[in-house]
Amino acid sequence: MDTTDNTAIARISGGTNEDSSDLVPSRLDPEVWEGDEMRDALSVRDVSEVYRQLRKHGVSQRQIAAMTGQSQSEVSEILKGRQVMAYDVLARIAAGLGIPRGYMGLAYDEATEIQVAGTSGEQQAEEDESVKRRKFLAHAAQVTMGAAVFGSSAEAWAASPARTPAPGRIGVTDVRQVEAATRALRALDYQYGGGFCRDAVVAQLSWGQQMMQASTTDGVRSRLFIALADLHSLAGWTSFDTGLIDSARGHFANALNLAKQGENHPLVANILYRMGRVYLHQEAPDDALKLFQLGQIAAQESGSELAVAVLCANEAWAYAMMGNSDQAVKLLGRTRDEFARADLAGAESWVKFFTETDVHAMVGTVHTELAQAADPMHTKYAIPALSRAIDAYNDDMARSKVFNLGMLATNHMIDGDIDVGVRTGGKALESAEGLKSARVEQRMQPLKKEAARRSNNPDARDFVERMNAFFA
Repeated sequence: MDTTDNTAIARISGGTNEDSSDLVPSRLDPEVWEGDEMRDALSVRDVSEVYRQLRKHGVSQRQIAAMTGQSQSEVSEILKGRQVMAYDVLARIAAGLGIPRGYMGLAYDEATEIQVAGTSGEQQAEEDESVKRRKFLAHAAQVTMGAAVFGSSAEAWAASPARTPAPGRIGVTDVRQVEAATRALRALDYQYGGGFCRDAVVAQLSWGQQMMQASTTDGVRSRLFIALADLHSLAGWTSFDTGLIDSARGHFANALNLAKQGENHPLVANILYRMGRVYLHQEAPDDALKLFQLGQIAAQESGSELAVAVLCANEAWAYAMMGNSDQAVKLLGRTRDEFARADLAGAESWVKFFTETDVHAMVGTVHTELAQAADPMHTKYAIPALSRAIDAYNDDMARSKVFNLGMLATNHMIDGDIDVGVRTGGKALESAEGLKSARVEQRMQPLKKEAARRSNNPDARDFVERMNAFFA
């Protein structure tokens, strides 16, 4: 390293040039990030080039490693061209080096968090949850029944514009990138839980929303509305999965507006189904049912039998929670009929998740609810349906498998097969390791309740203690 390099390190670190090869900068001069080559590399998240630019500024591999928490061998591999794709690693590099997050499309500072997504402490005491549910229901009804969604509104759902610089003009390739990111992030949500990828979803959304200000053709803009609606829906779902209900509601409201503007009825139906699931989680089946019924209107307008099947299955779940076994069973029958008629190959991407495996899972879910609330005899329908779903789930659907294992164990407990219930419940806990989902504990509560009822059995008693320890 020559004298120029040493001087550069002294300038960057705020120290002298003495022993500069071992000096770890306390901070880098912000001007380091302002050069044209550096900004170009940051904008496309080319970490290899970023590190090469830092080397030109006299920052050694050892110093980069110390600041980013990487090993020197990792830094060396990146300098040789290894690409960094993982969002959490990119965020750690940005934080360690002091890179402005917006320069890498990681615009998720505190202000953006509040404006786009809401914070973890967001549950607002000034408004009762039932009032919030009614407001969302009114908004959903307006959107579904054809109200203008981009005019003035008493309820300001729209997120504030994101701050990362956006392109002035976009084409179909830009929209495809949003769609591809949404598919990849949704796969992570299914496999690991919303807590694993929510920050990445929100960061992607803060970038994607800016595209609405860019110039483009009418066809591309319509496709952009749909892509962003789907991304907002995913943001809502991952927020729900991490316990951020107000944030979920805001994202689903935005998703509804965009899907309606894009004239995509199946997506409207899917968004309403997902928000209805939030209300089932809150044990508000009346409100959930109203959203499912609104979703049914959109599903039928779309002509998608698969979307209709999804809504029927969830209406059945709501009726089961209300103890109405006749309506629940009737709607399960319609679910099967609509699914049998559905064009699975030609279905829209956001309803393709509903496969035969999911039909079995929903049948098992509804009968489990009825077995707990109305008639224990429903276990004879729940157990085989849940078993078929569990056998069909692979590692990509780890969260769903955990939920179904928990319900299967609950049914065995209700049937008096405590040994089988404990073993199956143990599998559910083992499978839940590594899942970042706030819903797991809530969905396992019925199993804990049934096991606690049988606390005179030592295996059941031990299992309750194991659940307490697991969720502690």
